[in-house]
Amino acid sequence: MKEGGVIAYPTETFYGLGADIGNAQAIEKIYAIKGRDFDKPVSIIIGSRKDLAMFARDITPAAETLMDRFWPGGITLLFNASQDVPGKLTAKTGKIGIRLSSNPIATLLAQNLSGAITATSANRSGQKECVSIEEVMDSIGEKLDAVIDGGRTPGGSGSTIVDVTVDPPIIVREGIVPLSVIEK
Repeated sequence: MKEGGVIAYPTETFYGLGADIGNAQAIEKIYAIKGRDFDKPVSIIIGSRKDLAMFARDITPAAETLMDRFWPGGITLLFNASQDVPGKLTAKTGKIGIRLSSNPIATLLAQNLSGAITATSANRSGQKECVSIEEVMDSIGEKLDAVIDGGRTPGGSGSTIVDVTVDPPIIVREGIVPLSVIEK
């Protein structure tokens, strides 16, 4: 990954595609593997909460409350991106989705790179997300540099996405963390 490789790795929801976010060629490779347009952003997983300040600006009290309650776990928060976040990841929106994963493999990968890795599902855009390494291999395996078999992931729904750049925050996508739980 430090040399631009792209891997598949397990998360608390599905398998994800991981690349070093500081490597522009690796980010382009993610888009090519997925067949994804550059106008669609790619979120990241950070290695620890202290890494957040490297990638996000304007961390609001509402964001702090959501992180206290749901991190590590299946909630991705949309922040204003720091200047260190590549524009391709934000799709030039100025916002970046950030999650602190509850999966130890995802967390260790981020900790051992630049504090973050890409966190888009390991599948072609528009196709079913993968919950096993076998599904990943059938879908995109020949395009990957490596895979980490962390067993079957829970699947079901992706991460819940909450935009914390506005007040009050807006649920962009309901996922593994239900709206009713967030509202409480």
